[in-house]
Amino acid sequence: MPPALFLQSDVKDPYVLYEQMLLLNPVYWYEQQQLCAIYSYRECLSVLNNSDAHIPSVSPDNKDSLNDYAARTAKQLARLNNGHDHEITKAAAILLAGKMKKVSTADIMETLIDKNEIDWVDAVCKKLPVTVLLKSLFFSEEAIDCIAGKMDQLVKIMLPNKTESDVMAINAIAPGICKLVEEHLTASAFLAPVVNAIAEKYTVEADHALAICVSNIIGLVIQGYDACRGLLSNSLLQMLCRPRLSDRKFIEKSVIETLRFDPPVHNTKRIAARDISLAGIEIKNGTMILLVLAAANRDGSVFNQPSVFDIERNNNHVHLTFGTGRHMCVANHFSVALATTALSWLFERFSNIELIEKNIQYEPLMNVRLAKRLMLKLG
Repeated sequence: MPPALFLQSDVKDPYVLYEQMLLLNPVYWYEQQQLCAIYSYRECLSVLNNSDAHIPSVSPDNKDSLNDYAARTAKQLARLNNGHDHEITKAAAILLAGKMKKVSTADIMETLIDKNEIDWVDAVCKKLPVTVLLKSLFFSEEAIDCIAGKMDQLVKIMLPNKTESDVMAINAIAPGICKLVEEHLTASAFLAPVVNAIAEKYTVEADHALAICVSNIIGLVIQGYDACRGLLSNSLLQMLCRPRLSDRKFIEKSVIETLRFDPPVHNTKRIAARDISLAGIEIKNGTMILLVLAAANRDGSVFNQPSVFDIERNNNHVHLTFGTGRHMCVANHFSVALATTALSWLFERFSNIELIEKNIQYEPLMNVRLAKRLMLKLG
């Protein structure tokens, strides 16, 4: 039996394995890796909605020796908290998202694409989401350039197994970014009220509310960087290999179907906080659960002809890529809207878009499938 966890860079087509597991072992205990992997839609949905299935910490008890700024950021991210802490941190993330102003994605795209041969990943996917998010939160151009230039180090906070060099990279940039975000928050007439609202509603000290808001602005940027980067790449790849229209509705449907058919996020983890019964199997307290969302999105009991890319399927939107329920990713609607707008601009601006390199290489990551680069010729 192939391992449940593998580097996406090592596998040409993970969906072959997912299809096999859906057919033969939709819920499977991997003895060597000591985890229960779930491939079926119904069981993944059940765990996602189970309050006794907790999100594991990326650095329990700060085992990685992160400095105070990095450790605080990791601890206070909405996507990593459970129980009452999750309610506070998610409320902060939602309130901050609600303060975003509308910015012109088209104008930003004009600045990012300035030649006829580009690496779509480096030129757009790594820059556009971060720029749009920070602009919408009123950050200055100087601050945006500072944060965007350090995203490769910043996202390492989310790695479950950090190397010594990862920790050094995180610790080197975390203080500066945290201080920059904190100064912006306290000085902004638009964002400062969020801190007060969190402090009052949840009866926490103002300094603690400020720290939560700082962490979750950073969290929003990390989510945008990861999820949007993959969605922008995968949606483009799916559209380039099929007949297409350039109207916005067609592109939006294609983006949503990409989230089901070829999502950037392939799996996520939970830990059983109590014994959980699932599909006749007892999952013991403390057991690691791997939810293979990319497999669940191709479950034939939910999606008709799941291995076919069909933008007109009437239930594509019930994919599990962004999770569901109380832990649903707050970047959901933002990611779809951003990808739709960016791709609409691209296909309107260029009548001929050619993928120069057909053999796509992926980053050596386990939970997300991110193309290393996509070389395009534009005309």
